[in-house]
Amino acid sequence: MEAPSRSLHAAEIAALALSLAHLGAGPQSTTARRGLRHAFDHLGVDDDVVAATLATLTTPLPADTAARAKLIADAITGRHVIRLHYRDAGDRISVREVDPVTCLVHRDHWYLVGMCRLRRGIRAFRFDRIIAVEPTTLPARPHLAERFLPFQRRPHKAA
Repeated sequence: MEAPSRSLHAAEIAALALSLAHLGAGPQSTTARRGLRHAFDHLGVDDDVVAATLATLTTPLPADTAARAKLIADAITGRHVIRLHYRDAGDRISVREVDPVTCLVHRDHWYLVGMCRLRRGIRAFRFDRIIAVEPTTLPARPHLAERFLPFQRRPHKAA
């Protein structure tokens, strides 16, 4: 008996993509990325932004960025605060403690979305601007990731 098929949920897509982000460029990652591209087939991509985003999701990160992505993924899974050394768009460097919520991709960039304790709000940190990630043992406060995930399908409200 064949199991019924279903589409991946946004949280599953984000988790798969983040796992692939720190796999590197070896033979297993090539097969895994091919599988993720196959999972996207059901999305019916007819939008340039979505197409660019999907291409970024399935492209290996540079080794140093992938190592930071692994630390970020571990902190999300372990629900621990991370300390980021971050260079903003104005080339200013700051050190921030962040409760990591999720990672996402938009167009050509990966982002960590988290509650920035310095700014006291949800912020998105571009991976290529993260200089260093320091794990901590501080427990992260829980924050729902659903509203920050790409490809999120909103339930339709009955009229």
